[in-house]
Amino acid sequence: MAALSIQERKRLRQIGHALNPVVMIGDKGLTENVIEELGRALNDHELIKVKVGGEDRVARTALIAEVAKASDAEVVQTIGKIALLYKKAVKQNAKLSNLVRFANASN
Repeated sequence: MAALSIQERKRLRQIGHALNPVVMIGDKGLTENVIEELGRALNDHELIKVKVGGEDRVARTALIAEVAKASDAEVVQTIGKIALLYKKAVKQNAKLSNLVRFANASN
């Protein structure tokens, strides 16, 4: 996946501001079920927030990187325990895609 430009990141952060986390990773970490849910959510919405539990900042950062690698997504932004992930859908669903739904809001 090609790195996002500064303008693309800015636009995705604007859209992501209004989103709530759709995947939460708890004590068990990155399980098979979590990876499946991440794949489904990214395929449907393209841009999602993921909440990562834990108090250790270094472990959280490593887990977020692992999540991005496992889901083949790009980390747009990380603030505290929340990561904003982006993955372009193969076939964009206009009713579910956050990029389509919020396209007019960011212009």
